[in-house]
Amino acid sequence: MSTISAPGTDAPSAEVPDYPMTRAVGCPFDPPPTLYTLQGRAPVSRVRLWDGSSPWLVTRYEDQRALLADPRISADSTHPHHPHQSPGSLVRRRQSRSFISMDDPEHARQRRMVTAAFSIKHVEALRPAIQKIVDGLIDAMLAGPKPVDLVQAFALPVPSLVICELLGVPYADHDFFQANSKVLIKRATPPEQARAATQRLIDYLDRLIGDKLVHPADDLLSTLAARVKAGELSRREAANTGILLLIAGHETTANMIALGTLTLLQHPDQLARLRESDDPKVIASAVEELLRYLNIVHSGRRRVALEDIEIGGVTIRAGEGVILANDIGNRDPAAFPDPDRLDIGRDTRHHVAFGFGVHQCLGQPLARVELQVVYGTLYRRIPTVQLAVDLEEIPFKHDGLVYGVYELPITW
Repeated sequence: MSTISAPGTDAPSAEVPDYPMTRAVGCPFDPPPTLYTLQGRAPVSRVRLWDGSSPWLVTRYEDQRALLADPRISADSTHPHHPHQSPGSLVRRRQSRSFISMDDPEHARQRRMVTAAFSIKHVEALRPAIQKIVDGLIDAMLAGPKPVDLVQAFALPVPSLVICELLGVPYADHDFFQANSKVLIKRATPPEQARAATQRLIDYLDRLIGDKLVHPADDLLSTLAARVKAGELSRREAANTGILLLIAGHETTANMIALGTLTLLQHPDQLARLRESDDPKVIASAVEELLRYLNIVHSGRRRVALEDIEIGGVTIRAGEGVILANDIGNRDPAAFPDPDRLDIGRDTRHHVAFGFGVHQCLGQPLARVELQVVYGTLYRRIPTVQLAVDLEEIPFKHDGLVYGVYELPITW
């Protein structure tokens, strides 16, 4: 906690909580207690960030959806009052800025260049290939020694193999790009390390795009290379888009696979419902509920107000930072009755795990299919799967920009 002056005055305001906040001991799947308190008593209130700035934190579901759909809210990470997640994140966003950190029309122009690859129709066509990858990795786990770390043996390889195939990135390079991704998604990464990791990825993607300019193939990097050749993108812009898709394409889904599995192991009744059903609708419903319940984007979506905006009884002034805490938004009882209960049968398709509005996650159709294949296969093929250690021994990514577990030892 820290005490700050109210805007436009020299008088100290009430204590302002630091953000992000600490989860309660023994409650690794739930948002921090302070977020519940704010949602009930002060749903739009100030928080203190690492750099001493005090943006607004928005905790209620309806307010978050309203702001995410409001063109007066900017995603531009170059804005001087953009509430960056960490010193390393600030450096990375300035060094490698992709369309998710831009506003329309430039955001829409660049995003449209890669939208087709993530369309529902295109992603559904990938389902058999994803199923083959999942089955092959499960075969390898069953043939190998026990216990096994599900993160390294399964959760990380599944989306990495898929996104490499989609982009046209050699999977043989996975150690390289996974290692650099880990540097960039850790909150405590020093700026100089973030800068170096970002530059390594820029150089790597630039080389691949250079290769695609000469030898195009049926992949997304070749699509970007064609845009470069047509003068619609610079090579640096194409590389920046490649970095975004590569990192987001494996880190987020990998964490959902492992964290979702751990959550189901702690809710055996829900795991049994999922394992015993071969109904695609039940599996799809489980995916949506786990996305709502867990929400691995646990540092909020960061924005800046371009004009004065009235929301939740508060006026957010032009130029002020805004953080939309989607994890607590997905636990809002006004939107999801009994929100702290995991129920894979409920309809939660309106959750904000993928955001909302023009900036909602481009890759959500791919993530959904990957998770449906994983959650619909893993527990049926290994029906006796269980933790190999106590829950208290699992290392959670409290220090990460993406939430999950560093390792998940399992046996059967």
